[in-house]
Amino acid sequence: MRQVMLGNEAVARGLLENGCTFTYAYPGTPSSEILPAFLKQAKSENIAVHGHWSVNEKIALESAFTASITGMRSAAIMKQVGLNVAADAFLSSAYLGVTGGFVVVSTDDPGPNSSQTEQDSRMFAMLAKVPVFDPATPEEAAKFTGLALKLSEELELPVLLRPTATLCHARQNLNLNKISPSQRKPEFIRQPQRWAATPKNRFAQHQALNQKLLKLAADPRFDFSRSTDPDKPQTPYAIIASGCAWSLTADLLNDLPENQAEQFTLYKVDLPYPLHRGARNHLLDKYEKIMVIEESMPVIEYQIGNQERVCGRTDGTIPDAGALTPEIIAAALDSFRKKLPLKLLNDITLPPGKRPSLCPGCPHRSSFFALKKALPKGIYAGDIGCYTLGINLGALDTCLCMGASITQAGSFYQTFAKSGEPIPPIAAIIGDSTFFHSGIPALVNARWEGSRFVLLLLDNSTTAMTGNQPTPAAGTRADGTQGPGLALETLIKGCGIDKITVVDPYDQEKMITTLKEAQTYTTSAEGGIAVVIARRGCLMIAAERRLLPNLKVTIAETECTGCGYCTKAFECPALVSYDADGEKRVMIDPITCTGCGQCVVTCPQEAIKLG
Repeated sequence: MRQVMLGNEAVARGLLENGCTFTYAYPGTPSSEILPAFLKQAKSENIAVHGHWSVNEKIALESAFTASITGMRSAAIMKQVGLNVAADAFLSSAYLGVTGGFVVVSTDDPGPNSSQTEQDSRMFAMLAKVPVFDPATPEEAAKFTGLALKLSEELELPVLLRPTATLCHARQNLNLNKISPSQRKPEFIRQPQRWAATPKNRFAQHQALNQKLLKLAADPRFDFSRSTDPDKPQTPYAIIASGCAWSLTADLLNDLPENQAEQFTLYKVDLPYPLHRGARNHLLDKYEKIMVIEESMPVIEYQIGNQERVCGRTDGTIPDAGALTPEIIAAALDSFRKKLPLKLLNDITLPPGKRPSLCPGCPHRSSFFALKKALPKGIYAGDIGCYTLGINLGALDTCLCMGASITQAGSFYQTFAKSGEPIPPIAAIIGDSTFFHSGIPALVNARWEGSRFVLLLLDNSTTAMTGNQPTPAAGTRADGTQGPGLALETLIKGCGIDKITVVDPYDQEKMITTLKEAQTYTTSAEGGIAVVIARRGCLMIAAERRLLPNLKVTIAETECTGCGYCTKAFECPALVSYDADGEKRVMIDPITCTGCGQCVVTCPQEAIKLG
């Protein structure tokens, strides 16, 4: 049977076809489709599995690791910055090892397109001393997932699978293998000296880990010294590539004129770490000059060494930042062919694109507008999510990482307070999903330290940016079953916060009043942290769209001065600037407009009307 699948669906298929029954994930683009595909495919095949949206990546990895030490096959799924959150557990798991196959899927985002960094998960694999596979196609994604599970059991190590965004969302027609129900039963063999190892035992575990990697670096299964075109005569130059970079390079070489293509021999690396030492030495002996093409860091290049004869990202032949495109690789091939001097490509600039903005009718836009009105001279500590786009509205000053808004707001307060300086209004802005992910311990810490600020919690009842996965507040699990909902108010109260107010952000007047009252509370003698929960569902959810007031919004052309305040301060895509006889005006795009009516309060001329 054949079926067209996304790369992420292929990873899910590889898990199921190879007996993985426990999968834990935290949603993040480009990984978000893997867990839903895993559950959907298992259901269609009538295979019993367990899949769960964990509240963060560390918990996902710890859960999957625990399943694997009972002998079950398991997976933890996240994006590359999620591996930062899971780092403590990830590095420790390499020392302890596993009994059942355990694959960590960390999807990378070269570019980056929807991440705060474009870090390379293969570098994390090197740090943790964990083998890593780098698939080039959806077909390889399914195949390498199975190899990762098998290699994990063989070496008793976690294994990393690292698809990039291009692969995650590429499609390919795949042969589907039969999925058989797993016959494994969990069994935990008590070995405290291993599973609860003391530092002395950890040292021995580290030595054993090093020996496993040395053995793997000599494993003939991962010898990449055989060209992808073995019948090709000896060429002057070698190219070593992996993952989607290999796919792009192979396509470009096929399109080159014969007199140019015959100068290059292409080699493909499936296991970038640990790199096969025999293959590395063979190619260094065979070729005077080698170029390495990989995303995003020079992982293979570092392991080959010999900087005088090997070029790539370290010398600028390949740009040291950004996703690789056919144009960039083509220019690099041309530079490589000419040998010296190499043309540096780091000054390549990307064409300007349209900046992203919040969706029409998004309740977050109304919350940000109210925040600016209520705390006009405030410091706005932001967080990770679609509401990071509050920066466009001038309502977000910082954005470090998941959950950092609350920590930074607390630190801003302590910095001003302990310095004896006047304390400005301070607001932390965080979404409901991010609050569950890592905002709770930050709030506990801020309360414990005695910080004072307004916490604006944007509750749209979903994990909107990554595809509307449920949060613990909803109680809905990954497989659709219903569990207990965990109310935000209860959790916040449990963190020691007494001042909690829930407001509909569409009620602009009440929203502004509530935020002003919250700020007053933070400066009062008995005050502290004040939490304002702005609660209205994401309009990407059909049920929430049905709750819209469906108001008819118009702009009186004779009253509009074209000042542009509404388009800058509110930035709704339905507000469109245009020229009217040489003068600027604004109109409502009826196709884009959701009828929320929130833009009415933004016009200083009162030209936006309900009619």
